[in-house]
Amino acid sequence: MVPFDIDPAALRIAELARRAGGRAYLVGGAVRDLLLGGAPKDFDIEVFGIPPQDLVPLLGAEFELDLVGVSFGVLKVKGHDIDVAIPRRESKSGLGHRAFEIESESSLGLEEAASRRDFTINAIYYDPLGRAILDPFGGRRDLESRTLRHVSPKFSEDPLRVLRGMQFVARFGLEPAPETVAICKSIQPEGLPAERIFEEWSKLLLKGTAISKGLGFLRAVGWVRHYPELEALIGCAQDPGWHPEGDVWRHTLNCLDAFAMSRVGDRREDLVVGLAVLCHDFGKPATTKLEDGRLRSRGHDEAGVAPTVAFLRRMTAEERILRDVPALVQAHMAPFSLWRSKAGDAAVRRLAAKVGRIDRLIRVAEADARGCGNDPGAPVQQGEALAWLAASAERLRVKDSAPAPILRGRDLIALGMKPSPRFGEILSAAYDAQLDGAFSDLPGALGWLGREGGKPGA
Repeated sequence: MVPFDIDPAALRIAELARRAGGRAYLVGGAVRDLLLGGAPKDFDIEVFGIPPQDLVPLLGAEFELDLVGVSFGVLKVKGHDIDVAIPRRESKSGLGHRAFEIESESSLGLEEAASRRDFTINAIYYDPLGRAILDPFGGRRDLESRTLRHVSPKFSEDPLRVLRGMQFVARFGLEPAPETVAICKSIQPEGLPAERIFEEWSKLLLKGTAISKGLGFLRAVGWVRHYPELEALIGCAQDPGWHPEGDVWRHTLNCLDAFAMSRVGDRREDLVVGLAVLCHDFGKPATTKLEDGRLRSRGHDEAGVAPTVAFLRRMTAEERILRDVPALVQAHMAPFSLWRSKAGDAAVRRLAAKVGRIDRLIRVAEADARGCGNDPGAPVQQGEALAWLAASAERLRVKDSAPAPILRGRDLIALGMKPSPRFGEILSAAYDAQLDGAFSDLPGALGWLGREGGKPGA
């Protein structure tokens, strides 16, 4: 008997199914997380013994249902994070993650239903009425031994499962079974939609506790070759005085594990910073050279922008990601160079305008610093540099946003100027002057405008 604290609505669905002659089981991530002592927020339920045409009115009598997925045998219970499904047979009908013929079959046995799942740790069922675990493929044993093992040969029908394996290894500290590594090596990422790929990479960065293990899995199964920007980091040597940890690949993995320990819990912020940490040294393979007996990567920050954009564009078209992440990659060395040069306020303002949020950049730089195994004095200097930048950004009020332009088009119109292409030139010059500290309020901006000949009639 295993008593779990679950959503009462899930228990009620199980009661309704039993009264109608069927059985309802929790399955998948919720059961896995409950066994690990977690408190899942969403629940997947499979109902056996009740045909789809009978399940809808049965549940609809007590719950409001979302029927968008009903053609695939899936009902969503509104107001609860619950998906209810009928067991189904799936057969591969072509290339890609979605190329399946799906047939819901309520009479399917539990073991056969479980065999279509990806990993044994996700094929554990829980009977909420009998408080019993049903585990046809030994998932509970694998969970206890922290083993990632695929359920059946059907695993290879969906290539997305390789990336799911990557993020599960990172999240739960799993070791992949040799047979699972072998089957993943035989799978090609044909037809995977970009949004699903990005979802798995996002889970790696947002939920992984040992992100390095997830990327190690990607390398072990040979899938790192599908990400050439990452593959290029393997074997890219670094100066051992600064990077005794090894090549750029090892450094990047160290940085990602450091990032994982400092997530702030804001999905948007953590995803942008995590992607920037992942990509921050993409420019090193193209710039690393031996100079005076030492390996140097001059300009790798600038050189990293193009491969970062290429890497991201294959997974997402989200403009904010494509804007914010490359900016952080390009500027990830700036905190230390500005500190060493004793830069003034204008440089800090310009940096904020470039990256949008100084606090993001500091997080990237912290992970970069913690990913190095360099000399004892270096972390102290890096800490001083980041503390100086954080204090400067706070004082200048640019910690979490770029400086907002003081002079705007409406101000020019209020002066009697007519909108024209010259507006852009004037406003751009005004923003540059603002960043340089020429003025800090609107009266000062108008005074600057008059001095620079931008007044009406000039």
